[in-house]
Amino acid sequence: MRATDRDPAAAPTEKPMLFITNRALKQGIQTEIGRKVQFDLANNQAAQSVFYCERGKEGDYVEIGSEPFMERIKKSKCRQVLFYLHGYSNLPEPDIFPRTEMLQAMFDAKKKDEVVVVPLVWPCDSDLGVVKDYYDDQIAADASGIAFARVFGKFLNWREKNLECEDPCMKRINVLAHSMGNRVLRGAVAASMRYFLPHGVPLVFRNTFMVAADVVNESLEAGKEGDAIPATSRNVVVYYASDDLALRASKVANLAKSVASRRLGHTGPEDMRKVPKNVFAVDCDEWNTKYDYPKGHSYFLDNGEKGAKRKPGKVFEHIWQTILTGRTPDLVDESVRSLTI
Repeated sequence: MRATDRDPAAAPTEKPMLFITNRALKQGIQTEIGRKVQFDLANNQAAQSVFYCERGKEGDYVEIGSEPFMERIKKSKCRQVLFYLHGYSNLPEPDIFPRTEMLQAMFDAKKKDEVVVVPLVWPCDSDLGVVKDYYDDQIAADASGIAFARVFGKFLNWREKNLECEDPCMKRINVLAHSMGNRVLRGAVAASMRYFLPHGVPLVFRNTFMVAADVVNESLEAGKEGDAIPATSRNVVVYYASDDLALRASKVANLAKSVASRRLGHTGPEDMRKVPKNVFAVDCDEWNTKYDYPKGHSYFLDNGEKGAKRKPGKVFEHIWQTILTGRTPDLVDESVRSLTI
């Protein structure tokens, strides 16, 4: 097979994976470069301390520290970085890290050394109760905003210092937020504005992908909680599907808390005229349940088939083309910035 035809479903190689987390660690909050760490899964409180780590294989995690972490990013052969913010009720194993491996394998199959995927692991609950999980995870997502704002701040400071050296890091940075991970993203950008960048957020990301976003559908409008997200990115691409069953459950759960607005991942932006011109909406209604039956919520990976029929799905293909070109492909109507795939 040609390099571009490698099977993304094949077992990934066990090369080290970089990740950042604010989950509680059994070894405590004091950073120690080179220490082996374990997640305290019984503790889902969102720490304000963040840990820069490396995963060798399942259960093998080492803290490497922020400066070595940044240098590893810089020295990577990949031209672009994709930060991945996972959704609710996802644990490091068997959810977040295997999914990151799948994403990495799919990108590598497209073009070797183009994208490195770095998960940002926030503290989801491990309870058995789904509704309790949802509310606990909302709280953890909101509380994680400040922690990951510190990550963005540290990265910006490192980038500014790095630009002055003889060998500056020129990698493009992208972010993919899925489901409630968009709540973490929204909080991180808002906290950056409030505490660290009161005069405005610089352009940090080349592309921001908001997939099945579990935030209200007015979030990107001026004056709303997520209005700074478009300012951080060249492109903001919202992927939505009206028959996403997980977001239907989210809507019902939020109604119990007197939050009546529809979700961004259900409808796209409430009114495209009220969001900045770099926001694009992609309707995934035709494919989401085929790729993730029956919930239709995690539809940004493969096509849901098994064996040889397992291929990257249309949403992943769209994400890939946007990362590769810096432009949202195949827009149906430039004036409303909408697309159906």
